[in-house]
Amino acid sequence: MNKRHVILCKTLSQKLIGFHRQEVPLPGVLGQNCAPTRLETLTLQLVDSYRRVDRVANLRTRSTKLSRNCSDPVHESFDPIKAAIRFQEEGLIEEAFWMVFLYVHFGKHPKSGWHYARTIYGKYDDQRWSWSRISTDVRGFRSWLDAHQDYFKSCYHLHGFGNHRKYESLDAYSDNGTGAVVQSYVNWIAPPRTHKQLVDKFTADGSGNPTKAFDALYHAMDCVCRFGRLARFDYLCMIGKIGLADIQPGTTYLKDSTGPLEGARLLFGDGFTIQELEEHLRELGRMLDLGMQVLEDGLCNWQKNPDKYQRY
Repeated sequence: MNKRHVILCKTLSQKLIGFHRQEVPLPGVLGQNCAPTRLETLTLQLVDSYRRVDRVANLRTRSTKLSRNCSDPVHESFDPIKAAIRFQEEGLIEEAFWMVFLYVHFGKHPKSGWHYARTIYGKYDDQRWSWSRISTDVRGFRSWLDAHQDYFKSCYHLHGFGNHRKYESLDAYSDNGTGAVVQSYVNWIAPPRTHKQLVDKFTADGSGNPTKAFDALYHAMDCVCRFGRLARFDYLCMIGKIGLADIQPGTTYLKDSTGPLEGARLLFGDGFTIQELEEHLRELGRMLDLGMQVLEDGLCNWQKNPDKYQRY
C-alpha cells in the first residue's frame, strides 16, 4: 500500500467514526462488543475496492501506451478490459462495449485467466467473433459454439468461468447457456441500433442524470439471460468507468444481493428494511466520497471475514 492509500485508510476511519457519532450508528464496526480490528479491516477492504476501481482510471490515462496485444485474442496478453479501452481510444465504440460484455459474462478464472473470453472471441477461429459479425449472425455463432464447446472445455481441463460466474455454461442451445445469453444480449441491443444509441436514449430519458440513466439501464437489462443483479451492476459500472457512457450507480442495489446485503446488515445491525439500508448506505457513500461501487464491493468482501483483513 503506497503513501496515498495509507492516508486514505486513515481518512476513511475518521469519517466512519464521525458518521457513527453524528449520523447513523455503525454497531458492526464500532459497537461495544466489536473486535478492535473491525474498523481497520473495513477500511482496508474499502481501500482495496477503491484501488480496483482506480486501476481502470489509470489504464485510461495511458490508453495510447497499452500494447495492441491486449486486444488480440491469439496473444496470451489478451485482456478484455484493456481491449475495451484500446478500442474506445481507436473509435471502435461498439467493439469496446462488446469487450465489456465478454468480460462480465465469462469473468476471469483464477487459473486459466481470460481463456474462455479469449478463445471464443477469436483464438480458435480464423475470423473473430467481433460485434459486427456476431450481431448479424447469432445463429451461426450458436452453431459454431455447439460444434466446438467440448474442445474449449478440454483445453485446460478446468471450468473456465470466473468466480462470480462459476455456475454458467458454455452450452450453445440450452435455455441458460452461453448461446442463449449472447442471443438475449444481441436482442436487447437490437441491431442495427448500436450500443451507443441505446445508452444515449436512456441518458436522454434521464435528463442527463447519470444515476437515473444507470438505474433505467439496470432494469432494462432484465431481458438479458443470466445477467442477474451482480452481472448487470458490474457491466454498467464498467462501461461508466471506461467512459463509454455517462452513468454511475446511485445505490448499491442490495435487493437480490448476498454479500453486500449481509455486509450492510452487519454494519448497521438488524431491524432495518432493505430500503432503509439503501438509504443509510447512500448517506454513508456521500460521507466517504468513494462511490457506490466501491462501497458495495468493500462491504461484500468485509463481511466474509470482518475481524481479519484478507485480500481478495
